[in-house]
Amino acid sequence: MTMASGAEAETAATAVRSEPIYLTIYQVLRDHLERGALEPGLILGQASIARAFNVSRIPAGIALARLLSEGLIQTFEGRGYIVPGGEPQRGDLFAAGLDLPRSLTVPVINRREQIYPEVEHAVAVCLAYGRFLLNETALAQHYDVSRTIAHEVLTQLERSGIIEQDSNNRWYAGPLSAKVFRHHYDMRRLLEPEALRQAYPFLEKEKLEERRHRLKSLGTYPQAPEKLERAEADLHLDSLAPCPNTVLLAAVRRSQRVLIATHSTFANFRTEAEISTMISEHTRVYDALLAGDIEGACAALANHLRRALDPNLKILQHLPAMPSGLTPPYLIQVKGER
Repeated sequence: MTMASGAEAETAATAVRSEPIYLTIYQVLRDHLERGALEPGLILGQASIARAFNVSRIPAGIALARLLSEGLIQTFEGRGYIVPGGEPQRGDLFAAGLDLPRSLTVPVINRREQIYPEVEHAVAVCLAYGRFLLNETALAQHYDVSRTIAHEVLTQLERSGIIEQDSNNRWYAGPLSAKVFRHHYDMRRLLEPEALRQAYPFLEKEKLEERRHRLKSLGTYPQAPEKLERAEADLHLDSLAPCPNTVLLAAVRRSQRVLIATHSTFANFRTEAEISTMISEHTRVYDALLAGDIEGACAALANHLRRALDPNLKILQHLPAMPSGLTPPYLIQVKGER
């Protein structure tokens, strides 16, 4: 294992694309608010947040609504939000304390690349609830992009194995059946350890220590779904990412895309014991990697994926009806198919 630095700009750009845009905005603003970095009384609007993060208003609005629900910001005259503790003031967000992470100052990626992770995540989260039609026009309107860009996003989803196009050129996603779920887990159990083995020489000790620390700092049950999803991504995505065998990594990613997003879907149904076991198993992998025991790490990863199948399969098979508000406007559930 080395301390290889890599190309920082490319790494940062990849990091931005690896999670939904609204989640990135939410996490950055939450950090600022919890640290008191934003001036009290500062007015936060969808438009100003969208400009600051160079995104559309939709993910900005989702992030602000979440911060409001957690009591970190307050409504302001029905037209926006305000940082608590001071008289209302409008102003430049950066002058008022907003400091974007370096990963968000990388040159702007194109709109297709920008919205794709969020669309992929939204679709994958719903797969366990049945079959869905994706409306290309509604997708374009939702993100205020052209039909061409919307079509490119759908085509990329098809290449990733998340959706398919029928004979009438309509796009469908799901359902995620127990059989398909098991097949994806089998692929991950067989391929992820080898991807980790090949990635090992390029893994950075400091990064592994950071991921292990984040895992051990998840907090008490029930943990926030986004924290659990981050823990999964830390091990199964980021720790495999340096694998130089791109064909192997692509095969792994094809199965991961479907399954890792289900952690958001399953979050409210996982027991405290199951999450505790997951944390212990992830920790064993990190401990082995940090000790230079790559074979032990690969064995621990394979055992983790083998054991995790059954409890997750049980959740899938007993999942209740889909909660309202889970699907974006461009995703329409096909009745009677689950």
